[in-house]
Amino acid sequence: MSKPESAGLEFILTLSCPDKPGIVYAVSSFLVQHSGNIIDSQQYGEPDGGLFFMRVHFSVPPPGRPVAELERDFSWVAESFHMSWRLHGATSRIRTLLMVSQLGHCLNDLLFRWRSGSLPIDITGVVSNHDTYRDLTESYKLPFHYLPVTQDSKPAAEATLLSLIDETQTRLVVLARYMQILSPEVCKRVEGRMINIHHSFLPSFKGARPYHQAYTKGVKLVGATAHYVTPDLDEGPIIEQGLVRVDHSYTPERLVEAGRDVEAQVLARAVSWHAEHRVLLNGDRTVVLM
Repeated sequence: MSKPESAGLEFILTLSCPDKPGIVYAVSSFLVQHSGNIIDSQQYGEPDGGLFFMRVHFSVPPPGRPVAELERDFSWVAESFHMSWRLHGATSRIRTLLMVSQLGHCLNDLLFRWRSGSLPIDITGVVSNHDTYRDLTESYKLPFHYLPVTQDSKPAAEATLLSLIDETQTRLVVLARYMQILSPEVCKRVEGRMINIHHSFLPSFKGARPYHQAYTKGVKLVGATAHYVTPDLDEGPIIEQGLVRVDHSYTPERLVEAGRDVEAQVLARAVSWHAEHRVLLNGDRTVVLM
């Protein structure tokens, strides 16, 4: 369990543990004892006595309480229920690194949402294996890191990437249509902290030009899935999905446009939910507490 990012008066507590009676009462009692006021709370218990998940946004009135005191006192609750838990400063913004190749719709969307204040993250920079979006990135006054990748240079490029993540204290990496397959070592290092986007409703169309393959087959739905990256390619826990209905009148170009719109929206929702600590891992699945 890591320290919270902020010592502000508002906090978000997330937890999971084996489901049994008394969990909500214990959490609520802890908050009452520390003058905590619940602003927002969500919970989910798996059927048949599985795991219990909870997210509580609460405030502590001025002058507040030391973070160490909140952590110390809640640890007694956590231990009695065998909880995995974290305490986050509610106003803190997660440091996020974006990665892109030559398709910029998701990058452009995330940058705009960040600049307009609707995406609760701090962007530490943009990494790309192409120089295409340097001007776009620098127009937002963000660092652009050009890391070309070939078969021979891939180990060095990934070592530089990991160093960059450490140096910038990045806690979330977003693959905004980054089209290089990362090594299992990198995926394992950032597991649970890297989000990818791909065309989920075209699963049989692998390789290049999936929307053109879909056009040939006359698909009626196109969509996208945002998921956490794991060493198993495109098999990580799903965070969010979206789709749009299409018909025979759609050209390959219109299918591409429709797919890109869905990809940008789905990825933005997934990043926002992660940054708001709404996504809890449950093995190969996720629980998203809204």
